[in-house]
Amino acid sequence: MDQAIIGSIFTVIVFIAFVGVLYWAFTSRNKARFDEAANIIFEDDDNKQPNDKQES
Repeated sequence: MDQAIIGSIFTVIVFIAFVGVLYWAFTSRNKARFDEAANIIFEDDDNKQPNDKQES
């Protein structure tokens, strides 16, 4: 095998992995989990109090 064939095989493997990640990311069964993760920054945490003292 020369370097061109190995490079081609590697390119195909990376492309298949990329398509697999796209399929995983856009399947409907993961939508609820991804929506929850996307909105977690907007949730208020009432248990946390602002720290009045600045520690040096």
